[in-house]
Amino acid sequence: MFYLGVDVGSLSCDAVLVDEQGQMVDWAVIPTGARNVESIAKVQRQILAKSGIPLQQVGATIATGYGRDRVEGRLASVTEITCHGRGIQAALAGTEVLVDIGGQDSKAMLLDGKGRVLDFAMNDKCAAGTGRFLEAMARTLEIELAQLGHLDKDAHGDLTLSSMCTVFAESEVVSLIAEGAAVPEIVRGLHRAIANRTRTLIKRVAPNLSGLAVAMSGGVARNPGVVRTLGQVLDCEISVPKEPDTIGALGAALIARDRSVKR
Repeated sequence: MFYLGVDVGSLSCDAVLVDEQGQMVDWAVIPTGARNVESIAKVQRQILAKSGIPLQQVGATIATGYGRDRVEGRLASVTEITCHGRGIQAALAGTEVLVDIGGQDSKAMLLDGKGRVLDFAMNDKCAAGTGRFLEAMARTLEIELAQLGHLDKDAHGDLTLSSMCTVFAESEVVSLIAEGAAVPEIVRGLHRAIANRTRTLIKRVAPNLSGLAVAMSGGVARNPGVVRTLGQVLDCEISVPKEPDTIGALGAALIARDRSVKR
């Protein structure tokens, strides 16, 4: 028997299958788009096709993410916080502080090192510093989103953005380009602004990071520039799992397994 986790986010819809031992069998990530019900059905079909596992062998499904209540046939809906705590424990055992930056919100979680959440802080009122913010900045700079994570590697300036509001930041970036600022320096300023904003969130749950194992999940964790800059700002090493944007779905799949075993 296999167990499915579905994480319905604002930008992506993620699915993970695990086996009876809790090992990941396969995963799939697709854009959520305007119709999340269709995306949910599509990602479920995709992961079953990729893994070659028939639907009849899926013992239970747990849904998470902002669109979790749209997943039909689910055993239950579970919050992202709980699922991310469970998922990061499986991917990077012993994690004590988890930073998750998704498409439209940011979360910082204090964990007990065994996947249980002790405290958390969340910024879901503003998209500043999230995936949508980075998408907007990439469009303004006329570069691919994937390029952002590498452009600042050789930048050494101290350019600072005065606003993290997406609308104002776009205008500021346009002005900086007009003034002749180099794109790598602008990107470095963007990453530093995101890191400083995220540090404030993290400090609410873990004022002292000394000796704590820190990890990052979510789609923005695929941006090495953000990860590198956040590590510098926090003065610590940040671990990133192999597939950072699937951690919520992985946790959901493991919870589906756990609950099925108990039943």
